[in-house]
Amino acid sequence: MQYGDYFNYGYRYGNGGFGASYILIIIGALLCLITSGLVKSTFNKYAKVMAESGMTGREVAEAILKKEGIYDVRVERVAGSLTDHFNPKTKTVNLSETVYDSTSVAAISVAAHECGHAMQHNEEYLPLRARSAILPAANFGSKYGLWIVILGLFISFFRPLVFIGVVLFAFGVLFQLVTLPVEFDASARALSVLPDMGILAEPEMYGAKKVLKSAAMTYVASAAASILSLIRIILIARGGRGRRD
Repeated sequence: MQYGDYFNYGYRYGNGGFGASYILIIIGALLCLITSGLVKSTFNKYAKVMAESGMTGREVAEAILKKEGIYDVRVERVAGSLTDHFNPKTKTVNLSETVYDSTSVAAISVAAHECGHAMQHNEEYLPLRARSAILPAANFGSKYGLWIVILGLFISFFRPLVFIGVVLFAFGVLFQLVTLPVEFDASARALSVLPDMGILAEPEMYGAKKVLKSAAMTYVASAAASILSLIRIILIARGGRGRRD
């Protein structure tokens, strides 16, 4: 989401310059910044706590996939830190450099979480299917929705574009909201399978819960920031139309 691109426009057409619409973006950015710092801090803390099982992130992912009868998904290494993800197109659980070979509680928790997404895909979990269906419209709306609103405000005979732009941007917000149950469910699956398979001992599960809870909060913050952005775009649209009418 490119907030900076429309700060100046918001100042002109928003609610009173440095008013409510401008503050919404600041609040959203702060939420994302705080939760991002929290997840990094929590991950780094439990990255120093080695699990008694001695299993690496890769070994954990492979063991979980095997237990769940998922044989068409590969476990691969990707560059970076906290870049872990499941790719349904390539059917790969991608683990970052800080997770793939690590035996820490943090690494094992993240690896199990990504396997949770593989389980969802294998079971055709409804919220995951809904998120995939929304994705094309969400990407387009997040990228171009605001510009379509601005075009509709500046060119009178394009006025219907204001409504269209707001609706398109709303798809991005809907995507963020649908992402929440997907992420929460993947974490719940991870926290269920880890003790059942004896990968983490009961005392180690406290750290796993902390890691996955902090990660989940980043998605909550992203959803909140998206909602605030949508509200701001609506304020811009209403303010711009008010000045034209």
